[in-house]
Amino acid sequence: MLNRLPPMRLAALGVSAALLAACASGGTELPSASYGDGSVAPSEEYTIGPLDEITIHVWRNPELSADKVRVRPDGRLTIPLVQDIPAVGKTATQLQDYIAGELAKYIEQPIVSVIVNTPEGNFTQQVRVIGATGQPASLPYRANMTVLDAMIAVGGLNEFAAGNRAKLIRLDHETGTQVEYRLRLSDLIRKGDSTANVMLKPGDTIIIPESRF
Repeated sequence: MLNRLPPMRLAALGVSAALLAACASGGTELPSASYGDGSVAPSEEYTIGPLDEITIHVWRNPELSADKVRVRPDGRLTIPLVQDIPAVGKTATQLQDYIAGELAKYIEQPIVSVIVNTPEGNFTQQVRVIGATGQPASLPYRANMTVLDAMIAVGGLNEFAAGNRAKLIRLDHETGTQVEYRLRLSDLIRKGDSTANVMLKPGDTIIIPESRF
């Protein structure tokens, strides 16, 4: 019967079969992470989050500087002369410009530098790993972070994990929708298959289910 169908109908059946196969395999896979090919590059500029530890240096005014000050849970911080500075969501450059503008009310042409010492990770720049892992966690994203980096940080898979049924959830900023990708964590961690390692992006969530058996 199949060979009597018109070519267009056969083509449609072929597309449907391909889609079904993709669904059966757990969805789209991301390209493998590359190493040593010049692809390593700076990531998006980091934005300050709650509990980040930062150092603020005011040139020639050490009494106005602040060493290792922590951003409060409400997203603000305080330095001499300037209180309740809104820090969360700003880059280091934006924060130093804001502080310089505030200090200009008291001193002439302040030169301010801001260094993020210990980034705890703005929520939109964290990588979350949940499910059947050694220690579910929210991890601060860092440049060129891979799935393997995240799995090492959380202690790998636990004994009940179905690693090859794991999923990566990523927000598509252009459409505002979440996209789901298939991960092969068992192949990566238990078999050492480097092709199963993929690059992460800020805000990614890795979900690891438990085995049905």
